Amino acid sequence: MRIGVHGRPLDDKTIEYVQQIQALLTKYGAEVFYTQEFDRELQAVHTPSGENPLISLQEGVAPHSLDFMLSLGGDGTFLDTVAYVGPAETPILGINLGRLGFLATISKDTIDKALSDLATGAYTLDHRSLIRLDSDNGLFGDHNYGLNEVAILKQDTSSMIVVHTYINGEYLNSYWADGLIVATPTGSTGYSLSCGGPVILPRSENFVVTPVSPHNLNVRPMVVSDDSVISFEIEGRSRNFLVAMDSRSQLADPKVQLAVRKESFGANLVKLNGYNFLDTLRQKLNWGLDMRN
Repeated sequence: MRIGVHGRPLDDKTIEYVQQIQALLTKYGAEVFYTQEFDRELQAVHTPSGENPLISLQEGVAPHSLDFMLSLGGDGTFLDTVAYVGPAETPILGINLGRLGFLATISKDTIDKALSDLATGAYTLDHRSLIRLDSDNGLFGDHNYGLNEVAILKQDTSSMIVVHTYINGEYLNSYWADGLIVATPTGSTGYSLSCGGPVILPRSENFVVTPVSPHNLNVRPMVVSDDSVISFEIEGRSRNFLVAMDSRSQLADPKVQLAVRKESFGANLVKLNGYNFLDTLRQKLNWGLDMRN
């Protein structure tokens, strides 16, 4: 197996799990490659690589040449890994060394079994759709896609913005709000949910348009087909507003032209045997928590 590994900054609580993962990958005969960022983290804490070569993925190892990517951290790390893999659609397994772990579903105490299942093929692939942002000034460059959502937000403490929104060129609404989110089914359990949006099951082929703190109370989240092109015109008193793509963000001028649509490629999540999305929904979000259940 050729396995790429990406992770976030290490601390005393996570180093031992990284070393455990390294040892297991050696045991299963994997050829391991680290992203440049994680390579620096390992060297900073002097974590030995064992028999695995410590090679940066940026140094001639393309994602499409790998069998799997491991994401070591929380959901933010997982989103970064999706952005790195991109069109290669390399299957990603998320090991939760962070907090919530809705996307990074492998807990610290099941690492051994998870990597054993990966090595023996006891898994399936869960294909998820991505969202793409098109802009006339090239926001996010070649990584203008995400797993969770695109959000248009006011900057810091500035006054609200007005997001004029169109679906396939037809006027939908002008949202007077702190912002607007367009989320995928995967992203429906993230930022959109915290703003009152619905939970959408994976592979539902929808987007959800969710206002952030709307100033007109009759505005509600809306579910639209993911074959739609949703475009925006922005107004506001501030010279800039914020465009967020998953865990990344950039400033933009109100004159910029923005549109979102479904990306032509997706993300493959490694789903180990026994994994169930509805179980995760109940456990991670306390979904339907009721003493009568």
